[in-house]
Amino acid sequence: KKLFGISMVLLSFSALTFAQVSATATATATIVTPIAITKTADMDFGNVGSSTTAGTVVLAPAGTRTTTGGVTLPATVGTVSAASFTVTGETGFTYVITLPAVATTITSGGNSMTVDTWTSNPSGTGTLTAGTSTLTVGATLNVGISQPAGLYVSGTPFTVTVNYN
Repeated sequence: KKLFGISMVLLSFSALTFAQVSATATATATIVTPIAITKTADMDFGNVGSSTTAGTVVLAPAGTRTTTGGVTLPATVGTVSAASFTVTGETGFTYVITLPAVATTITSGGNSMTVDTWTSNPSGTGTLTAGTSTLTVGATLNVGISQPAGLYVSGTPFTVTVNYN
């Protein structure tokens, strides 16, 4: 009986040993080129005329302007430019664009106007072709009633953010 008991115990250890199996795996990682954004041109609404009626100048990402209300665009246009950025990173990757969520104030002396309703091309997301992409940003300039003449500039630049999808 003792021999049978010892044999059973040894046999059970032996059965457990044969029931265990293993596998292996490797770990890998691919480091991609970091995404970056560089300003290539500031936003400039150009020359704008005000009147006794408030209005807006809508600057499209393509650099074209339209007006509403009492705002006019003089024949002497001045410099008109949507903001422009170069986005660089990993070829073929897509990225998401985050435009400002709040208005930016531009001032001349004690006078001010706001810039808001940001738009971009591409809109929402872009794709890095050959590791680069051009991103242009437009917005709406809100011109007050009889807005005083002057060169209006933002004291704080607006921020455009890009991030890989």
